[in-house]
Amino acid sequence: MDFFLDMKTIILSLVVGHLFTVILISAYWRNHKKDAKINAFFFAKCTQALAWLFLVLRGGVPDAISISFANSFLFVGAALETIAVLMLLQAFNPITRKIYGILTAWNMIGFHLIILFFNEEYIRIAFASLGTALFIFIPTYKLFKESGSSLLMKIVGSLYLLVIVALLGRSVAAVLSGSSMGLFTPGLSQTLSFLSLYLVMILGNTGYVLLLKEQSDRDLVRLASLDDLTGVLNRRTFIYRARKCIELCAKRKAPITLLLFDVDHFKQINDTYGHVAGDYVLQDLTQKIMRQLAPDDLFGRYGGDEFAIILPGQDELKSSRLVERIREAAFEMSDANVTVHYTLSVGMLTVVPDRQTELESLYLSCDKALYQAKRNGRNGIAHAVSEA
Repeated sequence: MDFFLDMKTIILSLVVGHLFTVILISAYWRNHKKDAKINAFFFAKCTQALAWLFLVLRGGVPDAISISFANSFLFVGAALETIAVLMLLQAFNPITRKIYGILTAWNMIGFHLIILFFNEEYIRIAFASLGTALFIFIPTYKLFKESGSSLLMKIVGSLYLLVIVALLGRSVAAVLSGSSMGLFTPGLSQTLSFLSLYLVMILGNTGYVLLLKEQSDRDLVRLASLDDLTGVLNRRTFIYRARKCIELCAKRKAPITLLLFDVDHFKQINDTYGHVAGDYVLQDLTQKIMRQLAPDDLFGRYGGDEFAIILPGQDELKSSRLVERIREAAFEMSDANVTVHYTLSVGMLTVVPDRQTELESLYLSCDKALYQAKRNGRNGIAHAVSEA
């Protein structure tokens, strides 16, 4: 059975696929013209569509023009698409920008030197395949190795790796075949390599959109979970995660500490220095505290100037030391206009929870301790007794 496919048909399908992608994404792009990653992806699809169109026209226009323009657009399109992926992964920095600038220039200059001095089709195919594969290496690595890589990222990374292998295989096959291999020469290796290019198009379109959707979902969860002013957990998210944390400590029979605290005389700070200064105090406080906390600790804003911290696995002694470090660090906020001195009153409760332990009862006990700290003259710690 003959599995060889007509190369012009495959290339035409690539043109149509990229054109429809351009049409569909243009509707989204019109409202996101300031989004650099969307711009990069949109123009990548435009240049790729032009590249494959020039290849379809090969024979109708001089080869020097169709080959030069087609491959130049392919290199630029591949660079833009991989840059869009790196932007999505927040991995496009001055170093990667320089790398892709060098890679694009190297591919385009090298390809045109081949046209001028070694104008054999198999050499062009080998060079273009290798050059395109080089573009994909960094996004593939990032999709696998990025901290917190999702299952979707690993799947897309695996498909990118498959494309790299196919392109490298095509490059090797072109060198081994020599002059017998041409762009439109039917053969198993050509069929497989062009099917891999079709996979690149599907992967580049669907995979990118899915990764973009995943990032948008993460951003929405983050926005719904964090306090706008301070960047710590909002009350709803803190309560939800604190309950899960209590359940986990109960299973492990590990201690857990709840800290409840606020800024002493915060209303007076607002009245004296203004609400903007009050906001700066809260931001200064939370930034200093976050530097003291471990990754598993929970830090949330309960409302106003009242905050709560959950310390899983921390006994009373370790928690008391942490509170002292926090109180020592959080005593002054300075900006260009004003310096505000402030202190904290803290209620602290350490328990070894069981299945009946509820966050609400811990909060009530800790809240009483907080008010006891205020009655004791503020700027201090009061230890609570669990009522659970």
